[in-house]
Amino acid sequence: MAKVDLNHLKVFARVARLGSFSAAARELGMPRSSVSRAVAALEEALGTRLLQRTTRAVVLTEAGAALYRRSAEAIAELSEALDYMEGLGGRPAGPLRVSAGIGLGIKVLAEHLPAFLERYPDIEVDLHLESQRVDLISERIDVALRFGDLPDSSLVAIRLGVLDRLLCAAPSYLSRYGTPEHPEDLVKHRLLDMPTPDHRPRRWQFNGPDGMVLLDLRPTTTVDEILTLHKLVRGGAGIGDLSRYLCEEDLEAGRLVQVLPQWSLPPVPLSLLFPSRRELAPAVRAFVDFMREIEPLAPWHK
Repeated sequence: MAKVDLNHLKVFARVARLGSFSAAARELGMPRSSVSRAVAALEEALGTRLLQRTTRAVVLTEAGAALYRRSAEAIAELSEALDYMEGLGGRPAGPLRVSAGIGLGIKVLAEHLPAFLERYPDIEVDLHLESQRVDLISERIDVALRFGDLPDSSLVAIRLGVLDRLLCAAPSYLSRYGTPEHPEDLVKHRLLDMPTPDHRPRRWQFNGPDGMVLLDLRPTTTVDEILTLHKLVRGGAGIGDLSRYLCEEDLEAGRLVQVLPQWSLPPVPLSLLFPSRRELAPAVRAFVDFMREIEPLAPWHK
């Protein structure tokens, strides 16, 4: 048996359903002669006659009726799938799996995603908020928001900007343990921090009046989720390094105090990360463009 062309099978199914070459040609937007040739090619490939052509009607043969009965539903589903994929090429649609940290998801994405969903109603967002980084390939993630320097990999990264970091403590903590005047004073204090990958002391960099100071500081408490870390700092458990967008309301309200305000910490890069593809799916491209667009309202900057 010769190889069967699925397009010929699709044409045959339309002729069988309508009982007319002319009607099928009109629905498919094809010349009647092309419809006739497609059916003839299918019959030749299968080695059997599928339709009896008369001057007044088109009648299925026994083989044609069996083929139509067994294939009509599958052909309809395949046509629908192909039409859907063709539609994706022109408009953002379909599922979009997004991964982000819990703090960024609650404080940023939850605020801006409604506008994205309003603009792209055919995109189905599946938002995953995690305290630990996940593997984009194995978890089938389309796009992820990631802090910090990114390791070399086959993944593609687009830098959105950076987030400012502030060293903060609750007034109750500072009243008990005093206020550090220099970064080196931090060795005497209770520090709260995110864990490092190898669980070694993190090297802290401070830039200030005396230039740059590098310190290896071991925290007394580590927590792998930033909103919990923020709450612990606000509750007086110690001094912590927080992104500005998490703590600025507490600073204005007096629930937190900036520690060592004359010393700055390096900002943290924020990137969009996605599996390497030749061309981004329209839904992913729409999300990337949207995240760039909201920068004036977002906590990051260039």
